[in-house]
Amino acid sequence: KGVVEKFVEFYGPGLSSLSLADRATIGNMGPEYGATIGYFPVDDETLRYLELTGRDPDLIKLVETYAKAQGMFRTDASPDPMFSDTLELDLGSVVPSLAGPRRPQDRVPLTESKKAFKEALPSLIKSGDVNKSVAVQMNGDKFDLTHGSVVISAITSCTNTSNPSVLIGAGLLAKKAVEKGLTSKPWVKTSLAPGSKVVTEYLKDSGLLPYLEKIGFHIVGYGCTTCIGNSGPLPEAVANGIQEGDLVAAAVLSGNRNFEGRIHANVRANYLASPPLVVAYALAGSMNVDLYNDPLGNDSQGKPVYLKDIWPSPQEVNETMRKSVRQEMFKKEYSQATEGDEQWKRMPVPRGELFQWDMQSTYVRQAPYFDGMTKTPADPKPITGARVLALLGDSVTTDHISPAGAIEKSGPAARYLTNNDVLPKDYNQYGARRGNHEVMVRGTFANIRLKNMLAPGTEGGVTVHLPDKKQMSIYDAAMQYQKEGTPLVVIAGKEYGTGSSRDCAAKGPRLLGIKAAIAESFERIHRSNLIGMGIVPLVFKPGENLKTHGLTGFEKFDILGIGPGLKLRQELTVKATADDGKTTEFKVICRIDTPAELDYYRHGGILEYVLRQLLQN
Repeated sequence: KGVVEKFVEFYGPGLSSLSLADRATIGNMGPEYGATIGYFPVDDETLRYLELTGRDPDLIKLVETYAKAQGMFRTDASPDPMFSDTLELDLGSVVPSLAGPRRPQDRVPLTESKKAFKEALPSLIKSGDVNKSVAVQMNGDKFDLTHGSVVISAITSCTNTSNPSVLIGAGLLAKKAVEKGLTSKPWVKTSLAPGSKVVTEYLKDSGLLPYLEKIGFHIVGYGCTTCIGNSGPLPEAVANGIQEGDLVAAAVLSGNRNFEGRIHANVRANYLASPPLVVAYALAGSMNVDLYNDPLGNDSQGKPVYLKDIWPSPQEVNETMRKSVRQEMFKKEYSQATEGDEQWKRMPVPRGELFQWDMQSTYVRQAPYFDGMTKTPADPKPITGARVLALLGDSVTTDHISPAGAIEKSGPAARYLTNNDVLPKDYNQYGARRGNHEVMVRGTFANIRLKNMLAPGTEGGVTVHLPDKKQMSIYDAAMQYQKEGTPLVVIAGKEYGTGSSRDCAAKGPRLLGIKAAIAESFERIHRSNLIGMGIVPLVFKPGENLKTHGLTGFEKFDILGIGPGLKLRQELTVKATADDGKTTEFKVICRIDTPAELDYYRHGGILEYVLRQLLQN
């Protein structure tokens, strides 16, 4: 059953065995299973967590009293609530799993991970020998890279890195590995990015941090790192080996998203895993290892060491947590959370009511969203003579639309930075330059794994300008269309805009001149974000798509029915005219779903709406 646009509450006797940190991990994955929200009721475990993390006793008492007064406090004796629909999961049936190589929903039981990678390999490889290997020499080590070599192993992301049980589990596994004489393979780039400084405190207190560091898991920072594409460069020898052999290298991370092109440009197979499994794959170094039956390596006596030999028991994890995760750690770190280091404290801050724009900055620029804005909005009008900028398939994510990772050295964004005297080593990431619309518009649809059906055989931000069908970057084509006064549309399949709630994935298309997106279905937040930037989301009728209507993407499009009287979920007519004059008409549903969204669209977007409201008041 799908749960898109649903509120998902978890209930039942299994809750009593789930810690609050485990519940938070499940709730955090709500965008990945498509729900508007995933949440758990308040119970004794909630109160225990509030106490552990040093919250005010009066607040804890208020939470308990209020929840009980409202009949919302769960106990084992509580009757099940009434729901419009239910799903059942036997927690006893849950097995260790990965997700990959492309999407969070592509779950793979750990017992089948080796087999599943081999089955997925043909769809990931461009051409050539599936058994290809490349000899690499680095820092005195000689090794072979193959398809499936794990080159990134990262304990990272908000999903897992504040959950004591899995982080201590990873630390205990690292400790046992070191005691057996194991370490990470030399081609694996390892990192640890805790979700809180409290994590550092209890890893130090338990004595586990040195063991993680011995196998390469040093703390690199707190916040979005590898999970959003901020892994940094691979060692040059490893990157060159991957490129030389056109290898399908792998990344294993404890994140929540593994969409194409998100983690690293040189990595085509990305797997999500728990922190202990991230450590295990760093030791194994390959997706071609069956962690149940193949050894991770040999101990100091040359005997094979298997995952089962170093996997910590629940009792070990719980005992370590009991001793090392303490209330005073949370109180100390939470009290200092907003202070910052000395460099932060010394940073000069401009004063005054108006922001002082630095015209030389390549990080923060004044965006043109209000340019030409009138005091009152113009009436919405039909979109006529539009061209397709991108013709896309299913599961196009916000990472495809607006990547957050490394800036490709040969793309339009890189050219802009170079023209502004930024050296390639200082390009940084798209995520770091979100305050500069000039970079972000050039990065829109620039994901290196994007497949635009207007330019078959290509990957990345490539399209053709119409009607001459000249191939060029999506940005350059959009700028050419703007000079010609041609509005633009995007056509896609199912689940358009899934993934991160990324505002740049709506801002960028607006700056390119896109007026409408037509898809079989939209991810809820992205649909709303498009409206917020004045782009109308349209869905095909059930069972219909670009193929059923015989669309090639080379047609001119008129979207008729948009006007002053536009209504919620109104049926509109799309007229597609081919170069030979042949026309195709079909109906779509305008997915403006709420009165507020309709107001935003009539004003040209949420920014204009808010500014006009302020001016009126």
